[in-house]
Amino acid sequence: MDMNQYLDMFIEESKEHLQAINDHLLQLENAPDDVQIVHEIFRSAHTLKGMAATMGFEDMASLTHEAENVLDLIRNHKLQINSDIMDVIFASVDLLEGMVNDISEGGNGAADVSGLVAKLRAIVSGDLAQLTPDGGSPTTQQVQPAQAAGTGGQVRDYNLDDYAVTVIRQSRETNHNAYWLQVELRADCVLKAARAYMVFDQLEANGEVIKSTPSVEDLENERFDTSFEVVYLSQASAEAIEKLIANISEIQSVKVEPIDVDALPKKELANARQEVGAAVAQKQEQKQSASQPAGTNGANAKKSSGLKTIRVDIERLDVLMNLFSELVIDRGRLEQLARESGNSELQETVEHMSRISGDLQNIILTMRMVPVEQVFNRFPRMVRDLAKDLNKKVNLEIIGAETELDRTVIDEIGDPLVHLLRNSLDHGIESPEERKQRGKREEGTVQLKAYHSGNHVFIEVTDDGRGINREKVLKKAVERGVVSAATAESLSDKQVYELLFASGFSTAEVISDVSGRGVGLDVVKTKIESLGGSVSVNSKLGEGTTFLIQLPLTLSIISAMLVQVESEKYAVPLSSVIETAVFRPDEIMLAHRQKVIDFRGRVVPLVSLKDIFQIPDNGEEKTEEIEVVIVRKGDKMAGLIVDSFIGQQEIVLKSLGKYLVNVFAISGATILGDGQVALIIDCNALIK
Repeated sequence: MDMNQYLDMFIEESKEHLQAINDHLLQLENAPDDVQIVHEIFRSAHTLKGMAATMGFEDMASLTHEAENVLDLIRNHKLQINSDIMDVIFASVDLLEGMVNDISEGGNGAADVSGLVAKLRAIVSGDLAQLTPDGGSPTTQQVQPAQAAGTGGQVRDYNLDDYAVTVIRQSRETNHNAYWLQVELRADCVLKAARAYMVFDQLEANGEVIKSTPSVEDLENERFDTSFEVVYLSQASAEAIEKLIANISEIQSVKVEPIDVDALPKKELANARQEVGAAVAQKQEQKQSASQPAGTNGANAKKSSGLKTIRVDIERLDVLMNLFSELVIDRGRLEQLARESGNSELQETVEHMSRISGDLQNIILTMRMVPVEQVFNRFPRMVRDLAKDLNKKVNLEIIGAETELDRTVIDEIGDPLVHLLRNSLDHGIESPEERKQRGKREEGTVQLKAYHSGNHVFIEVTDDGRGINREKVLKKAVERGVVSAATAESLSDKQVYELLFASGFSTAEVISDVSGRGVGLDVVKTKIESLGGSVSVNSKLGEGTTFLIQLPLTLSIISAMLVQVESEKYAVPLSSVIETAVFRPDEIMLAHRQKVIDFRGRVVPLVSLKDIFQIPDNGEEKTEEIEVVIVRKGDKMAGLIVDSFIGQQEIVLKSLGKYLVNVFAISGATILGDGQVALIIDCNALIK
């Protein structure tokens, strides 16, 4: 079977399971007695192991299997979770993530898992003392006594007849060992006969099955619950056999015990040859019969899985979006032509088409939007590890994880946020002792907050740490020649903080391996700006720092208020508009040489689009009343002075191209129904 066709699905699902494991591990750390969480982790790990084994990623399956053994002990109350065990499991998850990333980049997913495997086995054997930071590992012999102890030191009755006993004894001459195996299939396994066949197939490749319970016939007809037992001869070790079987998907557990044939009770020889022969003679039939239900069960699996979603290549959505944006332009043109024609039937038809296309537009836009939770999910774990490394107490608060953002932006925003969070933990949050001296709680708080405002998404990274030392930043900036000493004196606090984004700028006396405030911030700024966004910083010494990232939704179709200024038309994104208003000239006031209005008790500055964009006068006589569009950026508001309101319309956002980059307060352009081009105003740039 060509597994490559399932590779994308494997990678996506593996990432989901690893994320789920990470999330639940963090929950488990806070609630170590909650077995239900362990069950959730176990299920994800088990599925991951099965998928990895099916796809042939042996290292991944092996490591997951060992982690699963630890989780099994925890969920059965045979092992108490502690910090050391959590660290080993977290490290295992990290390595698994590395393997999945390697696979997604075209690698084979191979990695040295021996150190972690040994640690996990040491946990199973109960020898935590041998858990050393350098991956020092106890020997596998320490695991075997634990397994043997499960039998209680008593000889299991394998129900072997004399013939089988004779075969086992004779096999010693060829250095074959006899084992008893108990294989437990997963409760939701829908392919039991096929799984049994896969087990037999693996066993026969490395030895010989001389007995099975239930019989081979019952196994191939699925006349068994979820487990079966096998007596097996092989030169392989018990550990190797266990690993071999455990790698098969949908196997819940495997027990392998060596058989001490000398301690077995003797049975009559009657029917011996028939029973043993049956196990051997029906091998081929088993393969054929097992392969047949595989197809049937495959259909059942598809049916039972009840898929409610499909994965679509993002490029296909891009193509769909581009085609639809062209349709929206034509729709606008058609609406205008229908109005001009005065034909009522045509107008009704166009209105109906507009409603349908509007619904279609919402569906297409929704398809591309995903919650930022997908990015935020990785940070609790990262903050936990960093806090531990830095010996700090940090509480990460995530707000607005449900805020949706275009998928293309989601994919890019992760790294900048990692930089900012690492900076906050390393240089923002103080040590518990330092915080205590300053009268703060020992546990620092880092807040990650996302919210919509206008046609932008804002992400804030706020810490309640020591803040940015203005004098220290200025001193470094002057030393490095970023600013002159004379200029430094006149800079505002905000301008000083902006210096942190200068390339290679750092105020850290000692650059740690975690971060240095300034190191990497230029990279953050470059990345955010490449996404069409911006980043700013605000800080108060001793109280904390806030990094504010502003990102465009990058939606190509938006609702906008069309306005006219002289002979030009502009589009104001409706998401930024509070309302439109008309003021008399005597209602205009001056405050700090700025024209302002009283809007519902708030003083709102007026912004003249004619002055901002230097629009030439068309010579037409203007009315005395002043028409204003009240827009907002977060809590801040401004009034845009226009000549007239045209109305609300769906517009297609087109970029200005590479020749018109960084045009102030313009986020793009659109083509109107009459063929004219209207510039789209970036209200966030107009409001400081």
